[in-house]
Amino acid sequence: MSNKTIVLDTGILGLLTNPNSPTAKDCNVWLQAHIKAKNRVIIPEIVDYELRRELIRANKFKGLKKLDDLVTAAQSPGGLLKYQPISTAMMRKAAQLWAETRQQGKPTAHPEALDGDVILCAQALSLTFPNVIIATTNVGHISRFITASDWQTISP
Repeated sequence: MSNKTIVLDTGILGLLTNPNSPTAKDCNVWLQAHIKAKNRVIIPEIVDYELRRELIRANKFKGLKKLDDLVTAAQSPGGLLKYQPISTAMMRKAAQLWAETRQQGKPTAHPEALDGDVILCAQALSLTFPNVIIATTNVGHISRFITASDWQTISP
């Protein structure tokens, strides 16, 4: 059984699909170390969407191919890399989080933005696995809802 459940944020998935960056190589080693340690790694659909739209816009076809390969692997049964589709319940939870942050005067995005952070958090909060943590570069916004850390500080 896995020790941790790591949910990837868009920046981290972007590193994993970047074919040229030295930091991307480190991130891929990090991912493989977590899989070897039997930690479950989740690719949420909102993260796939946010990264995919940018890769398509920027004509980054190598990155798009790497993203497709990761998503295909995550959709295969039996592995520790998993893809998490968005459900109606998750979107309703995201709407609740979005409204609550605005009522508190602490929004995580522009008032008219879709706010992928609350959708990501809603997806992560829906998981029934133990020890859920979001690997991110945006700890401040995310950690208001769920445990989040910079990816480099999450050891296998």
